[in-house]
Amino acid sequence: MAPPDPRMRAAMGLVLLACAPGLLALFWLHGWGLLLSLLLCCGAALGCEALLLALRGEPVTETLADGSALVTAVLLTAALPTHAPWWIPVIAASAAIGIGKQAFGGVGRNLFNPAMVGYAVVLLCFPLQMTHWPGQSPSMLESVQLVFAGEQIDAWAQPTVLDSLRHNRSLTIEELFARHPGFGTIGGRGSEWVNLAFLIGGLLLVQRKVFSWQTPTGLLAGLALFSLLGWNGSGSDSNGSPLLHLFSGSTMLAAFFIATEPVSGPRSDLARLLFGFGAGLLIYLIRTWGSYPDGTAFAILLMNLTVPSLERLALRRRQTSP
Repeated sequence: MAPPDPRMRAAMGLVLLACAPGLLALFWLHGWGLLLSLLLCCGAALGCEALLLALRGEPVTETLADGSALVTAVLLTAALPTHAPWWIPVIAASAAIGIGKQAFGGVGRNLFNPAMVGYAVVLLCFPLQMTHWPGQSPSMLESVQLVFAGEQIDAWAQPTVLDSLRHNRSLTIEELFARHPGFGTIGGRGSEWVNLAFLIGGLLLVQRKVFSWQTPTGLLAGLALFSLLGWNGSGSDSNGSPLLHLFSGSTMLAAFFIATEPVSGPRSDLARLLFGFGAGLLIYLIRTWGSYPDGTAFAILLMNLTVPSLERLALRRRQTSP
């Protein structure tokens, strides 16, 4: 196997740097559980990759040095509930590397976004644990007890903003914002700042040309457009404003760090724009009528299946354009 491309290593380093503002915002919001989850995800991802590389007789140190496993682990950390039991991040990271990446031959060959493969595996297998988010920031000792000692999180947990909105049948949007402690100014309390932090990091990556602007622009435009079409003001049957959808859940993380994964995504500009737009539409549909409050993982994985068709469409468009 050829040594890792220095350009790829530099790009992975920039991605990790750009994730820092979002991770710090998550740490401020959820506390020490984020650090525990980060350590578990990184350890499991690096360990699983090293083991599978050794079993296949491929160089371990050189491959781990490319930074792709660390990026997958960091993205999983940002997506997973911060105080999930310790085996959730371990299984998610192992599935991301083993099923999402190494099963297809390693870096550069995966058909699906590895981080979202790992997330989808634990979401489907352990839906109860994946819906528990603390309503407050536990202390370090309480975080350790929640993650490692199996202490019940029910006393800490509260429905997410998107989950409350999806199940609302009687309250107006103003009443939801006034009564639900998870609602902030325009979206989820705290998650507004998390999304803003990931937006800042994502714009840095666009400015440094780590990826192009088409995919995140398409995703945000698709989500904003369809949430605008489905927005019924402040009535109890409203599906939420575009601003609420843009600054709640994992929107900016999905737009700038997940949908832009280069291997499982399209290569041409038009295909990238359509890929992002389709992902934004699916995220809105799943949030509004699906069984999961966010829907990022399934939206990205479904759009991964469309990449060959999107590339063919973009090629025909280039061939027929004057």
